[in-house]
Amino acid sequence: MKQKREDVRNVAIIAHVDHGKTTLVDELLKQSGVFRANQEVAERVMDSNDIEKERGITILSKNTAVVYKDTKINIIDTPGHADFGGEVERVLKMVNGVVLVVDAFEGAMPQTKFVLRKALELKLPVIVCINKIDRPEARPNEVIDEVLELFMDLEASDEQLDCPFVFASAKAGTSTLDLEQPGTDMVPLFETIVDYIPAPIGDPDAGTQVLISTIDYNEYVGRIGVGKVDNGSVKVNQEVVLVNAHEPEKQKKVKISKLYEYDGLAKVEVTEAKIGSIVAISGIADLHIGDTLCATDNIQPIMFQKISEPTIAMTFVVNDSPLAGQEGKYVTSRHIRDRLFRELNTDVSLRVEETESADTFKVSGRGELHLSVLIENMRREGYEFAVSKAEVLYRQDENGKKTEPIETVYIDVPEEFSGNVIEKLGQRKGELRNMGLANGGYTRLEFSIPSRGLIGYRGEFMTDTKGNGIMNTAFDSYGPYKGDIMYRKQGSLIAFESGDAITYGLYNAQERGTLFIGAGTKVYSGMVIGQSAKPEDVELNVCKKKQLTNTRTSSADEALRLSPPRVLSLEQALDFIDVDELLEVTPENLRIRKKILDPTLRKRAGYRKG
Repeated sequence: MKQKREDVRNVAIIAHVDHGKTTLVDELLKQSGVFRANQEVAERVMDSNDIEKERGITILSKNTAVVYKDTKINIIDTPGHADFGGEVERVLKMVNGVVLVVDAFEGAMPQTKFVLRKALELKLPVIVCINKIDRPEARPNEVIDEVLELFMDLEASDEQLDCPFVFASAKAGTSTLDLEQPGTDMVPLFETIVDYIPAPIGDPDAGTQVLISTIDYNEYVGRIGVGKVDNGSVKVNQEVVLVNAHEPEKQKKVKISKLYEYDGLAKVEVTEAKIGSIVAISGIADLHIGDTLCATDNIQPIMFQKISEPTIAMTFVVNDSPLAGQEGKYVTSRHIRDRLFRELNTDVSLRVEETESADTFKVSGRGELHLSVLIENMRREGYEFAVSKAEVLYRQDENGKKTEPIETVYIDVPEEFSGNVIEKLGQRKGELRNMGLANGGYTRLEFSIPSRGLIGYRGEFMTDTKGNGIMNTAFDSYGPYKGDIMYRKQGSLIAFESGDAITYGLYNAQERGTLFIGAGTKVYSGMVIGQSAKPEDVELNVCKKKQLTNTRTSSADEALRLSPPRVLSLEQALDFIDVDELLEVTPENLRIRKKILDPTLRKRAGYRKG
């Protein structure tokens, strides 16, 4: 018989990027007494890996738990970026309700819509938390209307529309149910969660059923499956059967060797977990997201929605440049292969395929950010490799016609830049769908555009809007192929010979375009050292020294002034490279190069293509 488990609440925190989910979770942890009074606590303690800390974004969903009065609240902090949407979809299966965080100034944004739609489809109750009400330009009353309009657009039920609103400042650690009454702590939010989010329901006497929604990975214990106990209970050393709703032939007897529950930020070993508990299970090697662990006498998989397919792919290649192997620790194809397949342990939206060449792997993901985070992680771990330009994954429709991924792009820009943005996206096959006013006097533009039209656009967008534009994207669907797109108007400046770049050579080169390197940089023939001012590639000798004679002295060289080079970040470099180029990635450097280094062979290939 089904029963409620009143001492547990399972809730996910969902929101658009930067609306303060992770800071809010920090406060809930602090005020529930998870940390000792004198304990030093990092800001955004949930964003645990380096890239998350630096960029201030959440990439992997994190589990934590707090105890409020006598109720244990399991909280899952989810990512806000569309590229990590695969994470959000899954974790919602573990919870009984969500807290939707909305910025009191920005209001409902594109990702707010994406994450809310997922929650409403699963019929989850929603608590709306309007955060950052202490911002000088906050407009909470208007944001309430925007959120309710969004609920109506997404066809929410009457119960869902009747949701509670909590007003908070996560930074100050306060919340309130009434804007007239300033809050002093997070109690109003805790109370709302306990009152409004339903307790988990299940049959404590039925056979075990645990649906695995997230995979964690640990060097020492291997794969760790995280999921909710839907029915029955689960014990250490229990024999269970591993099944999957999407793979009927999969049935495997396994044993649970270790069982953990969450307490604050830590995992605590337990011997048994009951219905409604969120548990981590280790000791099962072949565990995947979407698998159900069942009792041996009650084999029933739980349905699980399929994870969204990747839309974009890159080739990862063993580095074969003249400077290969000098900076990286792991350089062979075996190293790269093992690392990429290890990433599949935790990243569900990623695909890795081997190709005909043993040195080349095709890696597909949900977007450029998704793949660039993987590249950045690998270079920090000491890997050295090269990657090609991102390409979209095409499909065939039922009539055999070519289709491609189409995205909706929302852009907020000051009015004076909107013409430029419309023109640029028009050249990239974007169609303007809507134009209106956004907050702060900005213009909001909504485009439908092929995913490949956005490849390499972000950097250009930042330049065109002088850093004032905000761009958000959301995958829409596969649509008919929109025709060829010209990515880059300018060619590359290419080094003609190998050696060290010299001021004299660079001084002559800088008149031909924008340089990416400074004096003293090691270069090789076929390496891209800058962007040409013209559409065609230009080969230059930057290692050239000045011929010295009695009348020409080297001291005259000191008068040559070089403009500072444009140093590209990983994203800018991935945006810049063209289809005939590779980005060489090492722990210390990013170098752009031509795929074919030899100038004669490169020209021949160009003629053949032409």
